Amino acid sequence: MTTVPGAGPQPDPAETVDRPALRRCVAGNLDEFASTYWGSRALLSHAPDLPTPYDDLFTLTAADELLSRRGLRTPFLRIAKNGAVVGDSQFTGSGGVGADISDQVRDDKVAALFASGHTVVLQALHRTWPALVDFATQLSTDAGHPVQINAYITPPESQGFSAHYDVHDVFVLQVAGEKHWTVHEPVHVNPLRNQPWTDHSAAVAAAARDQTPVVDEVLRPGDALYVPRGFLHSAKALGGVSAHLTVGMHTLTRYLLVQELAALAANEAALRTALPLGFDPGDPAQLAEVLPQVTDLLIARLRATSADELAPRLRRRTWSANRPEPIPPLAHAAALTTLAPGTTVRLRGGLRHRVIPGDPVTLQLPDRTITFPAVLAEALTSVLDGQEHKVGTLPSLSVEDQLVLVRRLLTEAVLVPTS
Repeated sequence: MTTVPGAGPQPDPAETVDRPALRRCVAGNLDEFASTYWGSRALLSHAPDLPTPYDDLFTLTAADELLSRRGLRTPFLRIAKNGAVVGDSQFTGSGGVGADISDQVRDDKVAALFASGHTVVLQALHRTWPALVDFATQLSTDAGHPVQINAYITPPESQGFSAHYDVHDVFVLQVAGEKHWTVHEPVHVNPLRNQPWTDHSAAVAAAARDQTPVVDEVLRPGDALYVPRGFLHSAKALGGVSAHLTVGMHTLTRYLLVQELAALAANEAALRTALPLGFDPGDPAQLAEVLPQVTDLLIARLRATSADELAPRLRRRTWSANRPEPIPPLAHAAALTTLAPGTTVRLRGGLRHRVIPGDPVTLQLPDRTITFPAVLAEALTSVLDGQEHKVGTLPSLSVEDQLVLVRRLLTEAVLVPTS
């Protein structure tokens, strides 16, 4: 574990502009974080060395509002104590007249459980709390990996979960109170999503008991802790109610490429042929007769696969993992009716896309591909650069053609109006 000291947050100007959400999670140089800590080392950043506290993102008051006034349903809430998760029926019930749905969160039941020492876990806040929706969108853009956000609210002197590891990287952002964190080196390095800590529960318990931790610190409001996937961790609230955000980075791994490369092997006709009649795949002797040929065919197919062939599969699988910036449907529809020269638009935040030159020029989006006449290429590239643009100032097109292009991109929710 490393603690980043300093006289205060002094990021490079380019870093502040280009990766503002990541900057709020990590003190020091972001390039150094990427090369030295990402995926391999825990990092503690203290509040004075970070840009601002996190009370603009989430507060205990926000938690109370979600639990009492937003009609939350499972699985947006989880409750636990000492590692044991409470059954949903203990804190859910009907919403009453006009909302007779049986799995809505009951504020009175949550209050009783919290008072008895249970930890409240608000899940998927990147979909339910506006400030965190925006933060997650920006952080996913900054980091290039999908983001989820949960909040853990723990009563004084309580522990929600025992030592465990996550199958994704985590930024812990301390929102309120104090929490003592203990982090240990992995017992299973770089776990995949189908390799949960329960597969190694005995080793996890032994390491947490016997090994020297790499982090043994108290987090206070405004502090941040980076925990790579696989690192064991547990936390205990101290004298008051503690709340922190767990920002999970669903790391894209090299194994993802392996999975998609193997899927492309289905295009090899010889690999689709049937095994011999009566073949027993559990018999090593029989398997040894066909395995060399299959291995050779697979290796040949892998070597023949190009990046251009693999990229569309990865795009479909990963670009939709985080939703882009929300758009207000009614206001967005109204903007289409008032579109005129001088209207200012910009690319929808967090929208993954790629422009491929040609005739026609192609715009690749997470869920579809749109083509445009080649004459629009320069204007299309310009309006999708992330900056604000006024209709009438795009290059190489008449005002009338600019209106046609921008109207199409607004209709496709690629652009959003800013005025």
